[in-house]
Amino acid sequence: MKRKKLKKRIKHVIISLGIVFLVFRLIVFVVRLPSYTIQTTGKLYVVSKVSREVQVFDLQTGEEIAEIPINMLSHEAVTTIDKNNVVLTNYGSINGNTIKVVNTKSNRLRKTVVLKENIRANGIVAYPEPDKVAVIDYVRNTFFVLNVKTDSIEKHIETKQKKSHLVVMHPHKPIAYVTNINSGSISVIDLNKNQVVKIIYCGIGRKGIDITPDGSEIWVTNTKENTIKVINTVMCEIVDTLSTGDEPLKLKFSIDGKYCLVANTLEGTVAVYNQESKKKIKTIHFHGKTNRIERILYHTPRPVNILMHPNGLYAFISNSNANKVEVIDMKTFKIVSTIGTGRVPDALAFVE
Repeated sequence: MKRKKLKKRIKHVIISLGIVFLVFRLIVFVVRLPSYTIQTTGKLYVVSKVSREVQVFDLQTGEEIAEIPINMLSHEAVTTIDKNNVVLTNYGSINGNTIKVVNTKSNRLRKTVVLKENIRANGIVAYPEPDKVAVIDYVRNTFFVLNVKTDSIEKHIETKQKKSHLVVMHPHKPIAYVTNINSGSISVIDLNKNQVVKIIYCGIGRKGIDITPDGSEIWVTNTKENTIKVINTVMCEIVDTLSTGDEPLKLKFSIDGKYCLVANTLEGTVAVYNQESKKKIKTIHFHGKTNRIERILYHTPRPVNILMHPNGLYAFISNSNANKVEVIDMKTFKIVSTIGTGRVPDALAFVE
């Protein structure tokens, strides 16, 4: 009799635990659901590395309007200045010489460009001419201009450094700035002379780079030192060093140039700096690390990439661990919406 009661009690305990577990999983599922509440213009292109796809979202509704298989591991993407293409590089793959071009009118894969020779494309930015992008080859350490209409390389310049990585263009002058991982430096390239005119050393561990809208400063993150190096573009010299959170990966200036957002990847935060004063004015904490309850309910946050909406009202942040894009209001510096994505979102691009 006692044995029957014990078995019955154990059965009730197991059933109760099962119900508690299911309720807990339901709560976690609901809490992690994306919530899109804003309405703004344009289309957001999100590149998910593990899913190997590009998702296209209507920013008026937050709904996915296209899903484009790309079958490659991509970290970087950019929209050409004519807004006709989103171009993706294939960094991190043995087929790193492959570049994919998405048609922004049809939201379909337009073509695959296979580059000749041992080119490994990574960093990419729009070139100030239609159908063209500037790309960094991190194996041969070169800057080259690719015409995605003709598939031809129209400019090819050595960086004179090792493991060249990312690139930004001066907004008003024919100058490109290339980060170099192993050399811990920035190569300043004059695009009229087609040569490096200056090497700026800023420490091993440098990672992200962006330039102010007026072209006066470059900010470069350093993941080894947890710092930002501020470089004056006239003197081509470091003029300031700012402290950051853990592992500052990418950074991006606001459209008006007043602020700079920095993704502290390991810390799970985005820091906001005043460009003029160089002071940090706010730290935006993503759900998942603030307290014990958040650690249980949410994925560990990992902000990796930043894209500014051209209207200046919103910033989009890839939260790779959570499979979400977080939307930050640039007036309040608060997260106001989230977009659910494929696995491990990273590169972002925008088309009006």
